[in-house]
Amino acid sequence: MSYLCQVFRRLMPMKYLLIYLILINLITFVVYADDKRRAKKHLWRTSEGTLVMLAVIGGSIGALLAMLLLRHKTRHTRFTIGIPTILIAQILLVIFLLAD
Repeated sequence: MSYLCQVFRRLMPMKYLLIYLILINLITFVVYADDKRRAKKHLWRTSEGTLVMLAVIGGSIGALLAMLLLRHKTRHTRFTIGIPTILIAQILLVIFLLAD
């Protein structure tokens, strides 16, 4: 598995990974905030699949912060269990890939 870790490190230097994670979490937070605003105004909403997918592709911290700060999607098990689970899985993946 160390070969996979070496390939990952060559393809994604740490500074680019950090920039990506900051951007995707900001985008995720904004999308969740916009969805909350739209919910209050009874407007067209962002699909739950899109909200979860943003968390899966690296925006789990932004999603969790939006849930906690904006109290958005806190009654949905898919989010209250799913988003923290995705975040834990991502943390474990990073630890695994960096442990060499």
